[in-house]
Amino acid sequence: MRKVHPEFAYQSRELAAQIDGILGDPPDRKNYQRMLDALMSEYASGGGIEDLNMMAFALVDVIEFSDPKTILADADDYEYGDPARVFAAASCPDGVAAEMFAALEENHPDLGRQAIITAFLHKHPRLWDDDDVSLDQLAEGDDGDDGDDEDSGVSDDFAQMFDQEGEK
Repeated sequence: MRKVHPEFAYQSRELAAQIDGILGDPPDRKNYQRMLDALMSEYASGGGIEDLNMMAFALVDVIEFSDPKTILADADDYEYGDPARVFAAASCPDGVAAEMFAALEENHPDLGRQAIITAFLHKHPRLWDDDDVSLDQLAEGDDGDDGDDEDSGVSDDFAQMFDQEGEK
């Protein structure tokens, strides 16, 4: 298991929620495919929404990874990774998907890099580990209030200024 940048973990979870939302309940595969085709067409033409999750959504079903270790290694840094290295570690098959991939590399290299990593993490959840930020984990080792109530540094006169039921 490898730790990834918390933002990539978050974006991977967001992508999963987006896919579930577009599929719907019960799953509407036709609607899902129409959305995917529209996004791929937009990005292939050099346009499209500059949105990480939209790009990852357009890539997730068509992308292939030739060097997963490189992509996973680049998932450590959300902001300053190497787009050329990540694009070289992945590809899309011929047709609109390949055109989209080339257009993303040319027009949106940094955001495209993040989208590729997000799609990879979504497709391979067992290869990485997310930081546990649950309340139970955060509270582990916490002995409670670390302050000393006796030495709060607030005088009685100052505290009484805010006392609603103080002397009138």
